[in-house]
Amino acid sequence: MQLADLILFVRVADCGSLTAAAVELDISTAVASAGLKRLEKQLDTVLFIRSTRSLRLTAAGERYLSYCRSALEDLRLGEQALASIKDKITGTLSLALPSDAGRNFILPWLDMLMDEHPQLQLRLHLSDSLTDFYHDKIDVALRSGNPKDSSLVAFKICSAKRVLCASPGYIDRYGKVETLADLEKHNCLFFMLDQRTHDQWCFYRDQQVHKVRVSGNRICNDAEVARKWALAGKGVVYKSSVDLAEDLASGSLVPMLTQYSGESADLYLVCPGRQHVTPLVLLLREHLRKLCKQRIAHFGQ
Repeated sequence: MQLADLILFVRVADCGSLTAAAVELDISTAVASAGLKRLEKQLDTVLFIRSTRSLRLTAAGERYLSYCRSALEDLRLGEQALASIKDKITGTLSLALPSDAGRNFILPWLDMLMDEHPQLQLRLHLSDSLTDFYHDKIDVALRSGNPKDSSLVAFKICSAKRVLCASPGYIDRYGKVETLADLEKHNCLFFMLDQRTHDQWCFYRDQQVHKVRVSGNRICNDAEVARKWALAGKGVVYKSSVDLAEDLASGSLVPMLTQYSGESADLYLVCPGRQHVTPLVLLLREHLRKLCKQRIAHFGQ
């Protein structure tokens, strides 16, 4: 797909006229018409309803337009970030991280970033509760799952799934979880997300979702504690494969119910608005993307 065709599509939608858009972009009407037809062919979708006097978006065109605007804006911000990297990165970054990922593998990644940019200052907030950007004065937060609030700007860092697992010692004593029904017999380790206990676990197979209400004798508002309980053989845990990558690779935790796909635990870098997407935030985004990719590749998760 050609970038010029996407730019053309947005300009035609804004102008409401193919001719006016062609003039703005300094191309002929014939070239503009060909670009739109090429884009519609690639998408296998009609984007505009055309008549001799008017041009208006179809329902599909209106939906696609928002994605195009977002993509072009991301590219523009990316260009700004690349330009800024040539200069020194300075200032204070106020960053919120989830407890487990923050302590166990993202902290050294932040050290790397600050070593490369010694004039950068960091203010770190570790919590598994949802960040109040304005009350806590947070610039950007790393979260598991795409935020539902459409006013937030979210950049995907990596894909991940939750994994059901337990230590070898726990499995020796209590057996492996072989079926969803088996979960009722096991001590499940809970952590709280946004002040809510995560005690309903979802698993997916053959395009169907299976929800299981589980129980256990340990609850904590810190996901890292749930992981440590699992490593100590205190029960079964259901956490992100990115968080557990080293434990799974070393055999300290053993995955179970692998015939199912776990809940999505994709990591997103989230800002309260477009005005907060600074070159520093974009630099952090690329830094985290690169290192998360390396972590997943190294540990095979």
